[in-house]
Amino acid sequence: MGNQIDAKKLQDAFLAAANNLNVNKEYINELNVFPVPDGDTGTNMTMTIMSAAKEVAAITDPTIENVAKAMASGSLRGARGNSGVILSQLIRGFTKEIRENSESGYIDGLTLARAFNRAVETAYKAVMKPKEGTILTVAKGMADRITEVSVSEEDIVKMLSDVIAYGDEVLAKTPEMLPVLKEAGVVDSGGQGLMTVVKGALSIVKGEKLDINVKDLELDVNPAAAPVSERKSRGDISTAEIKFGYCTEFMVNGDHEFTDEEVDGLRDWLNGVGDSIVCFSDENVIKVHVHTNHPGDAFEKGLSMGYLSKMKVDNMRLEHNEVLIKDASKIAAEEAPSKKDDKAEAVSNEPMKDFGFISVSAGAGLTEIFKGVGVDYVIEGGQTMNPSTEDIINACEKVNAKTVFVLPNNKNIILAANQAKAIVEDKTIMVVPTKTIPQGISAMISFSPDMTADENFEAMKDASEYVSSAEITYAVRNTTIDGHAIEENDIMALGDEGLLSVQKDIGKAVEEAVSKMVNSESEIITIYYGLDVKEEDAEKLAGVIRKKYPSLETELQFGGQPIYYYFLSVE
Repeated sequence: MGNQIDAKKLQDAFLAAANNLNVNKEYINELNVFPVPDGDTGTNMTMTIMSAAKEVAAITDPTIENVAKAMASGSLRGARGNSGVILSQLIRGFTKEIRENSESGYIDGLTLARAFNRAVETAYKAVMKPKEGTILTVAKGMADRITEVSVSEEDIVKMLSDVIAYGDEVLAKTPEMLPVLKEAGVVDSGGQGLMTVVKGALSIVKGEKLDINVKDLELDVNPAAAPVSERKSRGDISTAEIKFGYCTEFMVNGDHEFTDEEVDGLRDWLNGVGDSIVCFSDENVIKVHVHTNHPGDAFEKGLSMGYLSKMKVDNMRLEHNEVLIKDASKIAAEEAPSKKDDKAEAVSNEPMKDFGFISVSAGAGLTEIFKGVGVDYVIEGGQTMNPSTEDIINACEKVNAKTVFVLPNNKNIILAANQAKAIVEDKTIMVVPTKTIPQGISAMISFSPDMTADENFEAMKDASEYVSSAEITYAVRNTTIDGHAIEENDIMALGDEGLLSVQKDIGKAVEEAVSKMVNSESEIITIYYGLDVKEEDAEKLAGVIRKKYPSLETELQFGGQPIYYYFLSVE
């Protein structure tokens, strides 16, 4: 049996691979070049493979066919982040080959070699511009090696041991292929994750006992890296924490193009009666969103400037109570899955609109902003937790539109969004490759219902590329990037093309970042402050920026994003 792998051994090997990755995920996370408190490579790869492991573990009568199918489908839908998507594509290619050669019920050395090569071929096709020195390089190195070894070696254990040893050699060379790895003094984290997977599988092929059960395959996600809604139960939120109870929205329509002074004046007035303010103009229209205890006063102020339209008021305290009731009844609903959701059924019976929009975001303020500019469904996630392919697929199903635009707003989510696009069949999905929150907002504002889907896609893509963005957060470990020695807890400003600033002070990091983003064509600076920033501190910082750049319009918005103190944009 040393020359073959049967279905049970394949099942156990995959579960051992998943478990090995889970156990070592934090070590892999620490290899990430940028030491930010994100959903890192180890976490993303582990959540991807765990999605498949649960399906594989549930198989009671394993065959090569059903185990391979569970490996592929589970990882494909559970894929998170670029590293997770690439891992899912490696698994997809690998399982395609072994399924096509499953008649015997065994996998031999030659089939294994072909499966490694097909895995690499599939993964490379999924990445538009593959970089050497990454997980792909390590995978290709192992595929090349197993092709050589399989010609003369039939024993699978010896074959895989040789391949893994060579994979470690390739991994050790990744810093020579990517200067940023060499500077940080680390090997590629995705490559390390892949080696961890293969080594876990080898332990079973060598005859070791699978010393885990399904419960061991439950992923432990650091609460600090989870979205706010997952870190605190809604039931724990008291209505006493809602300072301003009415979510108020309206548009002021004027007979002239509103000046910056008029918009600033309205924004300042709104600051006196509420929070979570969105106030911006588009020629002769001002869009307003504010949380206040006196919505009538806000309407009166708007009426003093023009006539109102699209007025909407929601009592957030009542909504909070309704959420608690829904949460309390959730278990009962889950126990009766055959019951139809009347509201969902009613929505499905409505005619499909032409265009719909999905955005990825984290933070109450950012969610409100995206909804305010027309987004139908916001997937909670992004910097702090990359949504899976399945999360995006589910969101697409909930938007009742013929064409759905998806805004990933993070470079690490674009691959998962494109993977979802390939799976959804009943509507057209267009993934606008937005890499930051400001790019997503700019893309949405550029949408025009009078243009075709293709025209809008190009316009939204162009608009997103016109925005300069930065994110302000803290370092979780010591490293060196772009010649900057970074110490744990330093404040970093990460721009579109790399590191903009490293400081001990948040405000100084913001100032240096803005100074590098502003140019002679800049007109607007927007500052989105996060969950851990006090409003008065954000106002003070915005004042400093306004004073430093008096010719530019500086807007301050509540984002509510966790972990990232500020998101910045310059247009």
